[in-house]
Amino acid sequence: MPALVMEGVRKTYRSGDDEVVALDRADLEVGDDEMVTLLGPSGSGKTTLLSIAGGLLSPTEGRVVVGDQEISNLQPRQLTAFRQREVGFVFQSVNLVPFLTARENLTVVGELAGRPRRDILERADRLLEELGLAGRARNLAGQLSGGERQRVAIGRALMNEPKLVLVDEPTSALDTKLGEAVMELLREEITGRGVAAVVVTHDTRITSYSDRTVEIVDGRLRA
Repeated sequence: MPALVMEGVRKTYRSGDDEVVALDRADLEVGDDEMVTLLGPSGSGKTTLLSIAGGLLSPTEGRVVVGDQEISNLQPRQLTAFRQREVGFVFQSVNLVPFLTARENLTVVGELAGRPRRDILERADRLLEELGLAGRARNLAGQLSGGERQRVAIGRALMNEPKLVLVDEPTSALDTKLGEAVMELLREEITGRGVAAVVVTHDTRITSYSDRTVEIVDGRLRA
């Protein structure tokens, strides 16, 4: 079963009397162990697609299925529960909670999903160790380097064992060497768990880490 299916997905906004098309009848299928790069310039619609796939935005038209659940018409409360269970996000700005430690930034995700406390702590510690951050577990987000914060964000995305991980511009704030290290780590962590991922970027250098690259221009996908 595919991890993600998008069929005829369209997203429009009103701007006065005009209709702005952010995403234009997108069709995309991602296998349950596949990593896909969505490549496009700023304003091409790639973040809109990512937000719809993760249930942060609802499509104007079309159908979105994650795993075995269609999310196109879910109510806000249902979408919140869906995101907690099924999707992991790695945001461009990382978005770690600054007053929490690296470990707490992971455990809070499990707590929100209602997982047992013992399971939460064991999973967080295991992820931090695998990500090379066991020695930084008690450091606040502001005490971590850019690469360390990205690794914490990856761990947070994997915390609830999602079917789908969505990654927004993972290398935009990193130099080439660190960006490559983050992509290698992301690839290893995702494929090692049989999790699907969609990575959006404008950086052609990172396409080599994915199984497949799909271009997006003016809201339209080009395989």
